[in-house]
Amino acid sequence: MNDAHCAETVTVDLGDRSYDILIGPGLLEQSGRRIAETLPGVRAAIVTDENVAAHHLETVRASLADAGIDATDIVLPAGEPTKRFEILQDVVYRILDARLERGDVVIALGGGVIGDLTGFAAAIVRRGMQFVQMPTSLLSQVDSSVGGKTGINAPHGKNLIGAFYQPRLVIADTGALDTLSPREFRAGYAEVVKYGLIDRPDFFAWLEENWAKIEAGGSERIHAIAESCRAKAAVVARDEREAGDRALLNLGHTFGHALEAAAKYDPDILVHGEGVAIGMVLAHEFSARMNLASPDDAKRVAAHLKSVGLPTDLDAMKPYLRDADTMLTYIRQDKKVTRGALNFILTRGIGQSFIAKNVPESEVHAFLRDKIGS
Repeated sequence: MNDAHCAETVTVDLGDRSYDILIGPGLLEQSGRRIAETLPGVRAAIVTDENVAAHHLETVRASLADAGIDATDIVLPAGEPTKRFEILQDVVYRILDARLERGDVVIALGGGVIGDLTGFAAAIVRRGMQFVQMPTSLLSQVDSSVGGKTGINAPHGKNLIGAFYQPRLVIADTGALDTLSPREFRAGYAEVVKYGLIDRPDFFAWLEENWAKIEAGGSERIHAIAESCRAKAAVVARDEREAGDRALLNLGHTFGHALEAAAKYDPDILVHGEGVAIGMVLAHEFSARMNLASPDDAKRVAAHLKSVGLPTDLDAMKPYLRDADTMLTYIRQDKKVTRGALNFILTRGIGQSFIAKNVPESEVHAFLRDKIGS
């Protein structure tokens, strides 16, 4: 599966800041040429983590060299704790130490953590450098690498410090996903399911039928990633800075981020996509409780996510949640709160999600009390 003709291109339409997402196998080997075509004459910094570097750094470095692009490497520790101020400062200083100029490019080679951190660094060094995403996880290929959200975490919550800063190019090598563990791949798959549940019920039905083929690779994997990117690109083009429709992309995330915070972002307990999976089921269950949707929809969502090996309930999280008040505290800190009012993405059915503002806190508390047991 290294044929160039297997690749698909999705364009994020933002006028003169539009950019392409290249999706297909073998693209890391072509990355130097692709970058040189988009950004001729640049020098580069490749920001990656230790795990990704072991698999892909030499390939990217060689491809850049073949294209005449001089590059410096910045290899960071792997994991969510990397998204913090101290690491951001280190990356910024190392880019400056390399004497890269504003017109040069910062490349994020890795998953969502590396993409978010690197994009934020690119946004603030010299008041904005060129930025290229090379996502190597399924989650980052279908979600975090597209749309320009960058940032780091704070003790107060996830992604609370950052900027909207669009890349110039996204290179999503689907072959890179073969190095992921089954758990990592399936966690990313939760974000693929999300696009079907937002407003593409036919896509969700297709996923129910083709999940195993997506995991195996091939044309189904490319199609699933491209369709996810098309869905996100359409929303970003309408609402780049999340003033309206883009909030739909947070389906499952308000509950999910609260669960991640309760787990203290420990990947041994819960990773992001797993939190989103549970969160999407909770969003459908809460919608049913509010008489907005049928309980059968929540059961269908849970059945599919469970069939692929994702968590769908709070059972394993109960030791970390303590009670409904604790969970509600984490929800209040989430970015989806506006002037103290709770905002959720709820649903009227599969593929019929909508933005629900001013959701009564008492209803959320009662729902959580029933789910957690106290």
